[in-house]
Amino acid sequence: MWLTARTAKRHCGGNSQYSVAVHCVLYLLLLHLQLCSSCPSVCVCRSTEADCGGHDLSTLPALSLLPSTVQTLLLPNNHLTSLPASAFTNLSSLVRLDLSNNYLGNLPAHVFTDLGNLTELNLRNNSLTALDRDLLQGLGSLQRLDVSLNGLGAVPLGLLEHQHGLIWLSLAGNRLQALDRAVFEPLENLQHLQLGSNPWECDCNLRDFKNWMEWLIYRGGYVDAVECTLPKDLRGRDIRSVPVEMFNYCLQVDNENGATKGGATPCARATAAPLPGGAVVQSESEPLDCAKQRYRPISVRRAIGTVVIAGVVCGIVCIMMVAAAAYGCIYASLMAKYQRELKKRQPLMGDAEAEADSEEKQISSVA
Repeated sequence: MWLTARTAKRHCGGNSQYSVAVHCVLYLLLLHLQLCSSCPSVCVCRSTEADCGGHDLSTLPALSLLPSTVQTLLLPNNHLTSLPASAFTNLSSLVRLDLSNNYLGNLPAHVFTDLGNLTELNLRNNSLTALDRDLLQGLGSLQRLDVSLNGLGAVPLGLLEHQHGLIWLSLAGNRLQALDRAVFEPLENLQHLQLGSNPWECDCNLRDFKNWMEWLIYRGGYVDAVECTLPKDLRGRDIRSVPVEMFNYCLQVDNENGATKGGATPCARATAAPLPGGAVVQSESEPLDCAKQRYRPISVRRAIGTVVIAGVVCGIVCIMMVAAAAYGCIYASLMAKYQRELKKRQPLMGDAEAEADSEEKQISSVA
């Protein structure tokens, strides 16, 4: 930059002609614009986008040189293995961040904290085997999250606690065998969930999450195929098509495993231990799952089926009652009519009997 400034001074100095002066002003203006609009050498910067992908980078470029107007930062197809904790400190204007197709194996807990305006985060096809529960802290505007094609074996409780605006989530192509329903309950606006290509074990550990998926589908959401790997009799079958009755034994297993020697469940254990002096110390061994206990319906699909069957049965019973009432009314009407006709015939029958008696008396007198 210093050499460029000297060049501008040499071009402008010692010449008083008007055209040269105009040329000098334009040259200085272009120099000023060049100094203000800096960009890392390996990146291609536009007004709102910086593309630093496909350069086999093993470390991040100088992101502090990015223009303040950048909203999209692309870093895919590199060799990044880790990120410093302050990597995105001065990039609060970012809306989209793409870190896909790298070798990221561990991410600091608060690496994305300053990206409060970020709506899309792409971590697809990396080497992530675990996620810190505070990784997404500060991303209150996040709408799309892609962590597919990694090596995740679990999703920590609390990771999605504040992601109420998330509408698209992909966990496909990992090593997930089961998921905790409580992890996903904060996602009130989720519309699209990808879970395919995971080694799912369709046992009691996946029962509650199956119920949550049915609830998500019931309210209009989309979930791709969740094919079972174990047990063998369910291999290749979508867990959503497995009847909920197959998980009834889980209630008995929960009761047997959850009861303690004193008869209390794990969440009902005393969490305070009295000391000899009368003080009470809060126990730190309380299970994290006991923090939130919510009512969980057995199955939305089963509940709907029960309502439909009950409605049909009630309808049939009502029809039978109406038919019985109509039959009773008709029968009563016919019996009343018969009784009226019978009463009309009784006087006639009485006169005939009197005439027969008089004739018998006359015959007896003649005799």
